[in-house]
Amino acid sequence: MAAQRRVLLLGEGNFSFAASLCGDAGTSVVATCYESEEEVSARGRAAENIQRLRERGAEVMFSVDCTKLKDYFLPAKREFDCIYFNFPHCGRKAGVVKNRELLAHFFHSCAEVLTEEGEVHVALCNGQGGTPADQPRREWHNSWQIVAVAAGAGFILSNVHPFKAETIHGYKCTGYRSQDKSFCIEGALNHIFTRSMPLAYFKPMICEIELERRRISFQVPQVLVDKINRGFLELNSNHPVQTIKEKLTAVLSQAFPLQSIDYCLSLLFQGHLNGVCHSNIFWIVLSPEETPGTEEMASGQANAILFSHIDFYRDTDDNVQEGCQTSKQYCLRPSLLPHAQAVIKSAAFVPGTLYVFSGPVFRKCLISPYSMPVFHEMVFVCAVNRGTEDSCIEMLVDKIKNSIHSLHQTVSGFQLNISLHEATSSETTELNDFAAFESQLSKIQYFLCMEVDTLDSFEKGSCVGVIRTAPYELASRDLFVVSASLNLDLIAMLLCGIQDWRMLWTSDTRFLRQFPRGELRLFKSFSLYPPSYVHDVSFWVPDGEQFDEVAFHTIARQVSGETVASIQLIDSFHQSETGRKSLCYRVTFQSCDKALSRREVAAMQLLCREELKQRLHVALR
Repeated sequence: MAAQRRVLLLGEGNFSFAASLCGDAGTSVVATCYESEEEVSARGRAAENIQRLRERGAEVMFSVDCTKLKDYFLPAKREFDCIYFNFPHCGRKAGVVKNRELLAHFFHSCAEVLTEEGEVHVALCNGQGGTPADQPRREWHNSWQIVAVAAGAGFILSNVHPFKAETIHGYKCTGYRSQDKSFCIEGALNHIFTRSMPLAYFKPMICEIELERRRISFQVPQVLVDKINRGFLELNSNHPVQTIKEKLTAVLSQAFPLQSIDYCLSLLFQGHLNGVCHSNIFWIVLSPEETPGTEEMASGQANAILFSHIDFYRDTDDNVQEGCQTSKQYCLRPSLLPHAQAVIKSAAFVPGTLYVFSGPVFRKCLISPYSMPVFHEMVFVCAVNRGTEDSCIEMLVDKIKNSIHSLHQTVSGFQLNISLHEATSSETTELNDFAAFESQLSKIQYFLCMEVDTLDSFEKGSCVGVIRTAPYELASRDLFVVSASLNLDLIAMLLCGIQDWRMLWTSDTRFLRQFPRGELRLFKSFSLYPPSYVHDVSFWVPDGEQFDEVAFHTIARQVSGETVASIQLIDSFHQSETGRKSLCYRVTFQSCDKALSRREVAAMQLLCREELKQRLHVALR
C-alpha cells in the first residue's frame, strides 16, 4: 500500500481551504492557524469547518507559529510532501519589509519539515510577489520579493498559476487586517517552490595522462572541474547532445561509409596555435607526478595519450603572448579539427569514407547566455575527387538538415529554419562567438545557421556549424577534403528552447527527466524568474597594458561557480594628469538552476575583487 501524501496547511483563517482539501483517502492533512481555537471558532463557519476536518481524520492545530514549525512535530512526523500558506501577512498595517521578513523565516522553517522533493505553495495577492507573472507588476522595492526571499532558504520558484478561489468548494477568504473580513483576491497567484540543489564548491581536480612513458599530471582549470568527464555523449545517455549526435550519425551513415573515432582523443594539445588569440585558450602547466596525489583524480584519463599538434592552423600573425609558444606548451583542446587532420595524414585514411569525431572542447570566452567555455563538438571529414567537393557539401548539409528537422518534429511550438551562408569577412564579425573562434582556426567556406521564432536571446540566424574545404596534401592524389564542425550544445538549445547554456550542464535531475531516451522535448524551466543581484566594480588598469576582458570574465565564472549572468562595461575614464585609465563594470549575478541568495552573492563579489587585484594586477577603486 502506497504511503499517504502528508499535507500541512498554515495560517488558516476559517479552515475553509483545509476543508476543501480533506477527504482524499491518499492524503493526510494537518491544518493549523496562528490564533487560539477560541479566537478562530468565533469566525463565520470556522467551527463547522473544524468539525468537518476532524470527522474526516484530519489533524487540527492552533497557535502554530509558521516560523518555528519543527517545534510542533516529533522528528518522525516532520516530513511533509506539501506545505500551503495562503495569503500570509504579519497583520494589521504591516508593510512590505515586515512581510518579507515573515516569509524569510517561514521558508527557513519549511526547509526543516519538508521532504526532499516536496513543494511549498504560497498564495499572494496580485502584485505582492514581485515577479513578471504579476499583472500589473509592482516595482521590485515595493514588492515582497518572494523569489529572492525563498532563495535565502534554498528554494526556487518552479511554477506559478492563478489562485482560482471559485474552483475551491466552500472556500472563503478572511483575515483582512486581522479581522473577520474578506479581502480582494482577484488576480491572486499561487507560487510553488521546490528545493534547490546547493551551490557547489568543488575541490581541485588533478588529471593524469601518459606522456613520453611517464605519468604526467595537471590541474584542471577550476572553472571546468564540474564539466570534465560528465559522460553526456556516452551510449546510454539521454542528454539532448547525445540524442542529436545519434540522429546525425544514423542519417549520415545512410549516405556515406562512416567511421566514428571517439576513442583516444586526448584532452590536451601541444604546440603552436597560430592565429588563435591566446586569451581564448585554457593553457595547462604539466609536471611529472611519480606518485598520484590525494586530490580527486579525473576518471577515464589514466590511459590517455597526449596528442602531438600537427600544423593544421592557418598561418597568420602571431597573436599568442611571448613565451606561450614553446615545445612544452600545452592547452586543453579548443577544437577536434587537429584530430581529424591527424587521421587524414595517416596511412589508414580511406578517401570517400566519412570520419566522425565528437567530444567536449574548451574555449575561454565572454559571459553570455549562449557563449560557452565548454561545449560538445562534432566534426565530419571526408576526402572526395577534385571537382566533386560542392556535391559532397550539398549532400552533407542536406543530411544534417534532415537530421535536425527530424528531431524538431518531436518538439512543438515554434518554427525552425536552417540555412547555409557563404562566409565573408563581414559576416564573421556579425555572427556568434562560435563562428568567430572557428574563423581563427582555418578558412571557412560556409556557415550553417539555425533560426527559431521563440528565443529572443539568440541572434537571428545563429551559427551552429561551419563547412571547410582544402586540397588533400599527401602524395599526388587529386582529392579535396571536406569538413564540417557542429556545436551540438547550440543546436540542442535552439531545438529545445533552452535559453541559457548553463542549463545543459546542470546536475539537477529535473533537467534530464524531461528528455526521453532518443527524443527531444521543449524544455520547461524548473526555476522561474530567478532573482538577480547587481554589483559594480571599478579599478585602475596597469599603465601601458591592454586590459584582458576574457580573463576578467573567466575569473568571474570561477569565483561565482558560473552564477554570473552578464558583465557590462558601464564607464571608462582617462586621468589626464597621470595617463591612467579607470574601468567600471556592472556584474549581474543570477543562477538559472539553483537558489542564489544576496548573502552568497556578496561573498562572491568580495572574492572576485580580490582575485582581480591579485591575478590581473588592477588597483581597485
